[in-house]
Amino acid sequence: MSEYGVKMVVGLGNPGAEYEGTRHNAGFMVIDSLASELGIKAKKKKFGGLLGEGEYLDKKLILLKPCQYMNRSGQVVATAIGFYKLCLSEMLVVSDDIALVPGRIRIRARGSAGGQKGLADILERLGTDEVSRLRVGIGQSGVQASEDYVLARPSAEEKSLLEAAVDKARDAILCWIEFGIDEAMNRFNFYGEDLPDADGEQA
Repeated sequence: MSEYGVKMVVGLGNPGAEYEGTRHNAGFMVIDSLASELGIKAKKKKFGGLLGEGEYLDKKLILLKPCQYMNRSGQVVATAIGFYKLCLSEMLVVSDDIALVPGRIRIRARGSAGGQKGLADILERLGTDEVSRLRVGIGQSGVQASEDYVLARPSAEEKSLLEAAVDKARDAILCWIEFGIDEAMNRFNFYGEDLPDADGEQA
């Protein structure tokens, strides 16, 4: 571990061109936005994922996109944590969430996977739900099955909302790095009737 600490941000998604831009790849989108903002190249193949290393303020920053399919993300994350000897408090996992309306984000320090299978695999591999996570809202179809909906690309209107949420998520992560999870929750969580806590079922 570096003398001034390490932070790792893990973005969840599915690898391959056929999944680029799909709702389920919101976590990848956030990593790409962070990498662009900070001038980090997250393209090194390591641990079964794509990795980038850089610095933000006085902290080393690791960006990781597991390149196994979504529901096999846990081993990639566990391997990276072991390699860098990280405490769980030094990691944040970013995923899509159908229980949040498009354009919203929510950060939490712990909790269940809420039906998100990538997050569920990470929690199972690590043996704890004490994992900080940032959820990017993609909403629900109401018509399509959840599995089909999350693996499809958003409409033009939804895409605009998703892009705004990705920008907000990037800013929230920078806040988390600088000030910690509590401050990030206070600044970026939105509490309202259109932002339910109910667990959603995801592919």
